[in-house]
Amino acid sequence: MPRPHLLTALALAAALGSPLRAEDAGAYLAARVAESQNDFRAASGWYGKAILSDTGNARLLEGGILAELGAGDFDLAIQAAKQFKALQGDPSQLAEFALLADEAQREDYAALLAALDSGRSVGDLVDGLVRAWALVGEGRMTDALAAFDEITKTEGLQAFGYYHKALALASVGDLEGADEILSGRAAGPIFVMRRGVFAHAQILSQLERNADALALIDQSFGPGPDPIVDAMRRRLQAGEPVPFDTVRTARDGIAEVFFSVATALNGDADPVYTLLHLRVAGYLRPDHSDAVLLTADVLEMLGQHQLATETYGSFPPDDPAFVSAEIGRAGALRSQDKSDAAIEALQALARSNPGLGSVQFALADMLRMEERFDEAEIAYTAAIDLKPQISEDDWVLFFYRGICHEQSKDWAAAEADFRRSLDLNPTQPQVLNYLGYGLVDRGEKLDEALGMIEKAVAADPDKGYIIDSLAWALFRLGRYDEALEPMERASLLEPVDPVVTDHLGDVYWMVGRKLEAQFQWRRALSFEPTEKDADRIRRKLDIGLDAVMDEESAADGAVEAAENGN
Repeated sequence: MPRPHLLTALALAAALGSPLRAEDAGAYLAARVAESQNDFRAASGWYGKAILSDTGNARLLEGGILAELGAGDFDLAIQAAKQFKALQGDPSQLAEFALLADEAQREDYAALLAALDSGRSVGDLVDGLVRAWALVGEGRMTDALAAFDEITKTEGLQAFGYYHKALALASVGDLEGADEILSGRAAGPIFVMRRGVFAHAQILSQLERNADALALIDQSFGPGPDPIVDAMRRRLQAGEPVPFDTVRTARDGIAEVFFSVATALNGDADPVYTLLHLRVAGYLRPDHSDAVLLTADVLEMLGQHQLATETYGSFPPDDPAFVSAEIGRAGALRSQDKSDAAIEALQALARSNPGLGSVQFALADMLRMEERFDEAEIAYTAAIDLKPQISEDDWVLFFYRGICHEQSKDWAAAEADFRRSLDLNPTQPQVLNYLGYGLVDRGEKLDEALGMIEKAVAADPDKGYIIDSLAWALFRLGRYDEALEPMERASLLEPVDPVVTDHLGDVYWMVGRKLEAQFQWRRALSFEPTEKDADRIRRKLDIGLDAVMDEESAADGAVEAAENGN
């Protein structure tokens, strides 16, 4: 449905001034379905069509506001919010989001304060911080600092109050006061996230303390390559005064309020609610790279991959956040079944940033997920080679490279990588399980393999595929009765997995429950196993597991004899 519907509907509603009866229930239902799927653009079009049939329906207007805020179209959201206010009069949190953003964008701080005084609320923390920043915008700094101080008295909100008070002081030139707070000298240490560290480093640089700023950056982020950190580090090392631009105006401060709250909400609240805060932050400050990146991430979480792709794509190549954005964009492209475009984007990024292991890692992961294992192994090797030193956290690089070797039929290299991964992280259940299962499947070092899998089960006892590995190891050791209980448990945890179901059939066969075995094999075929596994299952159904194992043993013997020249 074309997006102009909402704009047309709002114009008609304003002109008519009286409601029409709804005649297009289908448009309303379509809007609600799109809204339930977080398809904000489709919802906007359908709500607009429904509003044309019922211009005085506040519920439709509210739905349109949500759709436009979710899509990031504030012009339409603000129009709909004003129309809602005129029709309804009663407060609506969605409408207030849009109206607050409009007033802050226009820097109408008197209107902001008046609305708060008359009862507007989009959340207690946001209300308090916005009030304080609006007072900054009005030039009433004494009142603003008192408002920030009031927030610091509320249990659980102290860090927000102190952080924003420091930003406000720095924005009006009181760099020493800001440093007193961020350093912890004023009221004790306060927790700040990545953006707060950058803000403090900028403040120190403006105080001609580049060495202290550099020490803060190194302590907070370490020596690893990071385009954004590296850009600041280079400026500090060159003795350049880094400007304080985390918050330049009261409008920036209000943008920071919505970003701060969104970051606190992320992962705990409804992601749509988090998105609304991020959209306001990005509207008030389009160059807020952290807000834009997190917006794209939340859109991905909501399944809005096209919107996420567009959001990631808004960064120019010279932006320090471009690398992170391109990695995110590649993931969003893959989610739209555009894997070739995703890989091309990462390959281009790797060519333009040959020294960034994070880019090689992202490229390797993408290639591995697309089963291009030989290419993925090369990229994982490049990522490993770029490491100045190998740490415990790097177990995953060797693990994934080992998977690529194993899938490429180079077991010796795979086993070496798996064991290197375990050297770095000896209790990692994924690696213990993968190596143990691989050894079991090859019939090698079965006692050691069983021990590895038992450790994996102890570390992660609720993963069906790990329980399956334990049962399969017992099966390969001929301990069929012992394999039965864990295999049934694995099947309960992974009820539609073709491999687990196939294995359950094999165990049933070996303990004499042959009808149940055949039933499980037929179930496994319905779960779309690989063609190789499907052929083996059909053969078992034709002649039984014993005969299939005899055939495979004879074939292995013939291959071994041929290799030995007999």
